[in-house]
Amino acid sequence: MPSHANSSPAAIESLDQTMQTMMSQGAVAVVAQVRWPGGEWSKAYGVRDLDTKEPARPGDRVPVASVTKTMTAVCVLKAVDEGLIGLDDPVNALLESFGTGLRPPGPITVRQLLSHTSGMPPYGEALYRTVDDLMTVSTQKVNMQRALQAASTLPWEARSIGSFLYSDSNYVALGLILEKLRGKSFPQILRDDIINPLALTGTTLDETQPSAGDMIKGYITVRGQRFAASPVPEQFGSPSHGVISTMSDMNDFLEALFNGKLISAGSLTEMQKAVEAPYGLGLFVWSNDCKGQPRFFARGGFLDFRTIAMSSADGSYQATYTLAPAPLPSPLEDPDMLRKRDLMSDQIVSALLETHERLFCQ
Repeated sequence: MPSHANSSPAAIESLDQTMQTMMSQGAVAVVAQVRWPGGEWSKAYGVRDLDTKEPARPGDRVPVASVTKTMTAVCVLKAVDEGLIGLDDPVNALLESFGTGLRPPGPITVRQLLSHTSGMPPYGEALYRTVDDLMTVSTQKVNMQRALQAASTLPWEARSIGSFLYSDSNYVALGLILEKLRGKSFPQILRDDIINPLALTGTTLDETQPSAGDMIKGYITVRGQRFAASPVPEQFGSPSHGVISTMSDMNDFLEALFNGKLISAGSLTEMQKAVEAPYGLGLFVWSNDCKGQPRFFARGGFLDFRTIAMSSADGSYQATYTLAPAPLPSPLEDPDMLRKRDLMSDQIVSALLETHERLFCQ
């Protein structure tokens, strides 16, 4: 049964229809919030938990996966603004892992880590090789040093430097660099730089109770059995994908970012430039709107969740949408699984773009 904060303007109808379509395909839950000058709309469908059947609410918390990277990028750019490091500074000497197991084939800069152009292999490919790994590794705390140690078992070729290769390892490295520069843990850095200044009361990077009453659970199947898959210890504390948050908090974050409240104008401009593919520094750069301005996305995905958080360039429009889809086997059992999940993400992006056009261009 849906819950909503206010009535739906006509411009929201296609977004609401997309949410209902996801539910008709067996989704566990769908939550969304849209903001524009003078208006706000939010809705939830589905349940928090397939066992209790407690209805999902618009303010429920979810693991937002790689939307975390956008927040980590802001923390890095704050350090750049303060003169602690430069975007084009090499970081090899700052990371012990780069001198031992990983051994990058050349100088690696902050910009390359932020834009996924370092060529560093994604550590998940080393940790998750079999179905049994999926069940064991995910239940263990994987700290940043262990993650980079896993990445060191994979080839890092010189020819890959400068090309776009999406890799969680890049943001793990950035988390370690921030800890060295700031002299405190990454969760504390995120609290000091973003969570506390913006009063994001529904946002955390620390360990949390999966059974918390306002948490939506996601599910996968393993050898035909259904399992609650997120949040799990492997995700806790990760500067790549560890944040748990709400749709409202994500929109607060994007609004503050694009209104210049978190980093300097120069750093925001750098963040918005596409380096390779449609990716800037922690942001996806999307097509221009009817006024000729680009739209920006943060997007995150686990096997059991998909989140898209969007903002207009001027910070006047935000929309965040999270889907907990129907449980499916992991790619280790179903090679087509990620394609199916990515298609869902593309459908969400299309719906958010259409809503933006209808609100601002008609």
